[in-house]
Amino acid sequence: MLIGEVARRSGVSARMLRHYESLGLVRPSGRTGSGYREYSGQDIRRIFHVESLRSLGLSLREIGRALDDPDFVPSALVDDLILRTRERIAAETELLTRLRRIDAADPAGWEDVLQVVALLQALGSKSADARQRAALSSVDEVPVPVEALVEAALGETDPNVAGALRWALARSGDGGPALLAQGLGSPVAAVRERAVRSLAEMPGDEADARLRDALAGPDAVVRGYAALALGARGAADVVPTLVDMIVEGRNDTDAADVLSVLASDTAGADRIAARLVDRLAHDATGAPARGRLTQALAGIPGARTSRALVELSHDEDRAVALTAAYLLQLRGAR
Repeated sequence: MLIGEVARRSGVSARMLRHYESLGLVRPSGRTGSGYREYSGQDIRRIFHVESLRSLGLSLREIGRALDDPDFVPSALVDDLILRTRERIAAETELLTRLRRIDAADPAGWEDVLQVVALLQALGSKSADARQRAALSSVDEVPVPVEALVEAALGETDPNVAGALRWALARSGDGGPALLAQGLGSPVAAVRERAVRSLAEMPGDEADARLRDALAGPDAVVRGYAALALGARGAADVVPTLVDMIVEGRNDTDAADVLSVLASDTAGADRIAARLVDRLAHDATGAPARGRLTQALAGIPGARTSRALVELSHDEDRAVALTAAYLLQLRGAR
């Protein structure tokens, strides 16, 4: 079969067939009396073998080895192809994500596109200073898509950069709370903590709702940050969680501060004081926890607290008694 007929039947151009011949991949078995290339059935089968291997992503050099080396082991090459394919998919996925984020920024011109690209690159920089500058500038310049800010916030380990990213997210508009809520389900504890801390700084009803979900979750650290945020916004039902935090010594100072905010009216102050006193009297409450609970009473006004401090000033635990007596002196001084 002549080269033109082979090209028509195989779908491989005559030019490519000549290229295969120059590389030694497919050599026609014979020549006609006029000197034209003549391909045998075996030659045509080899052409289809070459094309099949090309479809898997093999280079022509690799195809030559696969077809001509009798000791060739395909498994190693297939494993390498799998790895290369995964790397290519990851690179293409990253490019698609970047393009989607540029599109979400709704750039008015190429200058805006370039600014968004620069900010996205800076958010992924190895330099903490560059990441922080990008987070702070994302509000005043062309807005960075909230999805990119959330991704950066959930992965950020530097505390200063993390704070800048939370600040930027709080000013990013809609979409942030829902994306951050996905981070609450991460298998990585640090990611869950970053998600709830970012939610805690976001305004609006949706952020409140997501914090409510976090408050009901299984992660004690996440519940604690949610309780601090909701309590600072006036949610009185988080008092039990805040008291638990004081007992357990988790952000106990912050929890006591929020309790003092919630104790702004007499009824609220009395309920909080009663809860603290109940935990003080619990047999399972150890000495360090009793000390923290007594200190927390300092921020709770009202007669109920004063009576509790009088009783505690005679406590068997000398540290508790001294703390209570000191707090009574402070209240008297006021």
